[in-house]
Amino acid sequence: MSQIVPLISSGIAGPLGVLHLPRLWQKASLAAAGKLHSEYPGVGCGYDQMTLDALGINIDTFKAFIATKPSYPQLESWIKAQPGVNLTKGNIYKHNQAISGYIHADDTRKAILAADGIADDGSVNPGAVDLNNLDDWHIFWAQEIK
Repeated sequence: MSQIVPLISSGIAGPLGVLHLPRLWQKASLAAAGKLHSEYPGVGCGYDQMTLDALGINIDTFKAFIATKPSYPQLESWIKAQPGVNLTKGNIYKHNQAISGYIHADDTRKAILAADGIADDGSVNPGAVDLNNLDDWHIFWAQEIK
């Protein structure tokens, strides 16, 4: 069975403007299809939970919808139709700032950089989005290219 590394960055937003939502959809969809790489949670407690909480979406309700195999536009339409969802520009801005501004703990940063042979000398952006991208690319490279 295929073990797919999710390569949509948390720094990407769809038409609603919500950072990380396309990645969450991809990971959760792959997990629901049994195709997500084993090093990734379908819906985890970091950015995934932050995004669902910011929107006011219950995790179990989200997972149940993802099990229906929606396209990304169908997911956004479903979100807009959810009672109590918070899609104000201010709320989305606040969420996007939280995603963009998150910094990993030192040990996580060191491990990601070390896996790629990059010196932890302060020359790499310490933001979690950029470090997570490096981590994804490394796992993809190791599985598909190396």
